[in-house]
Amino acid sequence: MLKVKAKKIRLGELLVQHKKISTDQLNQALDEQHSSGRKLGRVLKDFGYISDTELAHFLADQLSIPYIDLKKTSYDPKIVRRLPETHARRIRAIVLEDTPTGFIVGMVDPTDIMAFDELTRILQSTIQPAVVNEPELLQTFDIVYRRTDEISNLAVELGASLTEDAIDLMQLMAQAEVIDAPVVKLLQKLFEDAVQVGASDIHIEPDETVLRIRQRVDGVLQEHVMNEKNIAAALILRLKLMSNLNISEKRRPQDGRFQIRVKQCKIDVRLSTMPIQYGESAVMRLLNQSAGMLKLDHLGMDPMMLARFQRMFHHPHGMVLVTGPTGSGKTSTLYSVLNELNQPDKKIITVEDPVEYRMPRINQVQVNTAIGLSFASVLRSTLRQDPDIILVGEMRDQETAEIGLRAAMTGHMVLSTLHTNDAITTANRLLDMGAEGFLVAASLLGVLAQRLLRRVCATCTEPYQANAHEKAWLATILNKDEIKNIQLKKAVGCQHCHNTGYQGRFGVFELLEIDSTMVDALRKNDTALFSEMALAQPGFKPLVHSALSYALKGDTTLDEVFRIAGEVDVLKSVDEQQLLTTPEQV
Repeated sequence: MLKVKAKKIRLGELLVQHKKISTDQLNQALDEQHSSGRKLGRVLKDFGYISDTELAHFLADQLSIPYIDLKKTSYDPKIVRRLPETHARRIRAIVLEDTPTGFIVGMVDPTDIMAFDELTRILQSTIQPAVVNEPELLQTFDIVYRRTDEISNLAVELGASLTEDAIDLMQLMAQAEVIDAPVVKLLQKLFEDAVQVGASDIHIEPDETVLRIRQRVDGVLQEHVMNEKNIAAALILRLKLMSNLNISEKRRPQDGRFQIRVKQCKIDVRLSTMPIQYGESAVMRLLNQSAGMLKLDHLGMDPMMLARFQRMFHHPHGMVLVTGPTGSGKTSTLYSVLNELNQPDKKIITVEDPVEYRMPRINQVQVNTAIGLSFASVLRSTLRQDPDIILVGEMRDQETAEIGLRAAMTGHMVLSTLHTNDAITTANRLLDMGAEGFLVAASLLGVLAQRLLRRVCATCTEPYQANAHEKAWLATILNKDEIKNIQLKKAVGCQHCHNTGYQGRFGVFELLEIDSTMVDALRKNDTALFSEMALAQPGFKPLVHSALSYALKGDTTLDEVFRIAGEVDVLKSVDEQQLLTTPEQV
C-alpha cells in the first residue's frame, strides 16, 4: 500500500493503452484541458468518455491501492472532520480511518502530488491513499459536514449574551448594520444546513426549558434540541425584519416571505409565525428557485400514463384536477404542466395562495382575503382578461368550484387542486361542495391523484420477509403463489441516510379519465354508479397498487405502502393480474 509518496502516472496514455478511451477522444480532452485548465479526468468524465466509477477503479488498479465504495463504508465523523471542509471539498479528499501507520484518505485523484503534500501538511501524519468515486464523495460531504455543531456553538454564544428580557439587545438587533451579530450567523448556518440536507421546512419552536429546531427532510422531521431557549425571541425578531413583518406584534399570527442566497442557490423563504405557550414559533418553507421547474417526464410517471395525462391537459377546454393531501407534490405537478403549456400563443393566468414559483410570461395573482381578493373574486376578474389557461390554486368552496367549472365549459382549460384521498372521490367531493352534476359532467376531463413515497436507502437496505399480519393484508390484493414468492426490502438506517433507512422521494400516481358512462352517472348525481364505472375503466390502477408494485421492485418498503393504504381504501375489485403490472407496463 502506498504510504508516503503519491505516484505520478500519465492518465491519458494509460487509458488509451488499456483501450478505455480512443486516441481521438484523448486528443479532444487534452485540447479542452489546455483551454479550460480543468483536470484531464474531469474533462473525460464531462465528455462522457468514461464514467466516475470506471475511472476510479482504473486508478486503483494502476496505482495498486484500494478502491473504497463510500456507500458501503462506515466512518467516524470526528475523524472525517480532522480535514476541514474547505480543504476536503477543494482537494476532493476524505479522511476515513486513523490507523497506527497513518490516516487512510479517500481521494478522487491520488496522482495529484500537490494535493497529497497538502494533506500530509494539514494532517501532520503519514497518508495511505485510496480511490473514491467523486459523486459519492460529494454526497458524503453533505452528510458528514453538517452545520449542527456550528449551530450549537453559535446558540451558546448568543445565549450567553442574552437575558430573559433582552430589551437592549433586541433593539440593537433591529438595526440593519449589525451584520456580524451571532443571531445572523446562526440563521445563516441554519439555512446552509437545511439546503445541504435538502430540507423543505425549518421549524423554530420554543419550549418551556429548551429550543427545538426541526427540519423536514423527505417528509419527516429531524430534531435538534438546544438548551439556549432564550435565543428564540432574537431569532424570530430577525426573521420578522427580513420578512418586513410587524416586530411589535407578538399576539397574532403573521405571514411573510423573503429571499436568500445559500451556496449559489436562490432560496425563496415563506415565513409563518404563531404565538404559542412559551413565545412565538416560526415555520419556514424553503423553495429553491435555482433548481428550476421539474419537467413532467422527470416526475416519475410511467410513459403510458404520462401520455394520457398530456392529452388531457392539452385539450382546448375542460377541467383537470390534481388531488392529494398537503405535501403530496400537487403544486410541483401543476407547475410542471404550466411549464409545458407556457408558449407565446397561450395566455395563462394563475390564482394562487401563495405564489410559490415565479414564471415568465404567466400572469400570477396572489390571493389576499384581507382586501377582498378571494379565489372566487379573482377568478371572475380573470375571465375578463381573455385567458386560454387558468390555474386555480385550490377549489376551496362552492363558489370557486362553480366559477371554475363554468369557465371550463365555456372554452377555457382550467387546472386546479383538491384535497381528496383518491381520484374517484374527487368528483363526489365536487358534488358534495354543491356543484351541479351537469356542470361537473360537462367540464371535468380527468383527475390525477398522487402521493410521495420515500425511496429506500441503497446502502443499508436488507431483504425482508412479510409477517403474518402483512401477508393477511397482501392477501386482499395478491394470490397465494404471489405472496409466497414475494421479495421485499426493509429500511435499516445508516450514516448515509441519517439513520432513517430512506433517501429521497418519488411520486406514485392514479389517473382517472372521465368517459361517457361516468358522465351519465355524474349528470344523475349517482356517485355509486360513478365509482363502479371508474373502477371498471381499462387501465385504471389505484394508488395502493401502484405503490405496492414499487415495493415489489425494491424501490420502497411495505411500511410506505401501508402509509398510503391508511389514506386510501384498498380496491379489491381490480383484476389481480393488473395489480402486479409494473409501472413501466401500465
